[in-house]
Amino acid sequence: MAETVKIKGRREVLRGMSEADLVTVVADAHKKIYGFRKDRLSKPQENVKVVRTARKEIARALTIKRERELAGDKG
Repeated sequence: MAETVKIKGRREVLRGMSEADLVTVVADAHKKIYGFRKDRLSKPQENVKVVRTARKEIARALTIKRERELAGDKG
């Protein structure tokens, strides 16, 4: 239940961001994935959920960006 509240809170934070900020969020998440995969080759990783959470963050940001595009077309 607490995780659901965190996700909803993060979603609201993303909705309050500008388009440029959303692009930055997506770029940072891609960097996290790249860094994790690069570091994984040299040393064992303890937090393997980095990729999963980064992918979800990318999906959330791109979904909000697309919703805004569609809302702009209708309005």
